[in-house]
Amino acid sequence: MAKRAARRERESSLTHVDPRGRMRMVDVGDKPVTVREALARGRISLSAKARRLVRERRTAKGDPLEAARLAGIMAAKKTSELIPLCHPLPLTHVEVDLRLTGAGVDIEARVRTSAQTGVEMEALTAVAVAGLTVYDMVKAVDRTMVIGDVRLVGKSGGRTGTYRRAGERVDV
Repeated sequence: MAKRAARRERESSLTHVDPRGRMRMVDVGDKPVTVREALARGRISLSAKARRLVRERRTAKGDPLEAARLAGIMAAKKTSELIPLCHPLPLTHVEVDLRLTGAGVDIEARVRTSAQTGVEMEALTAVAVAGLTVYDMVKAVDRTMVIGDVRLVGKSGGRTGTYRRAGERVDV
């Protein structure tokens, strides 16, 4: 019984905190290299005027959707420099899609690697930075924008296997 309780305690504890409460980087050296993929989504709301300018690609700084796509890809590659304790990973694929909607822009990022740890943080970072880039490029005409609903919608690979957020279309 005590062994089972100790195992439950280990499994429910935070992996980046040692027994004394200090932050630490998880050692993934003994984990197998597997193909891992993550899919994240988010959105940014835009005023009607801002949506029109984005649709017509007439913003003063250029095409905000293409700039945001590139920024999201670059951000995924730099995640370990931005988020403490993230492992630097050899990304094999990063795809960022932005779609203009009636309320703003929907953002989706898919990231893939063959490594010893997952790419959830890279996908989430790509979505967040893509949203920030749209904001930066359109802020001259709309400072009311809201970046939000950034979430992991699916992941595959690794010890925990596949995760799919309920109620979302997920193909990982």
